[in-house]
Amino acid sequence: MVYDLIVTKSDDGVTAVIPNIKGIDCWAHNEDDAMDEAIQLLCYYLKFEDAKHIKIDISRKENGKTIYKLIFNKEVN
Repeated sequence: MVYDLIVTKSDDGVTAVIPNIKGIDCWAHNEDDAMDEAIQLLCYYLKFEDAKHIKIDISRKENGKTIYKLIFNKEVN
């Protein structure tokens, strides 16, 4: 399975959103913390014990946003 993770930088911090899953919208002071929080929520949603089964690839940058692809096998638990 593949989900998008959209990271947007603003004057006061960074927002990381996984638009396909309601409720995964995280804010932090830096990109790494925002992404980590979003990935932890995704693991909780998928019932993964940790994020080791999720591969993170940068997809593209556009309009002040960085879009990552989160790639995983949903059958792995």
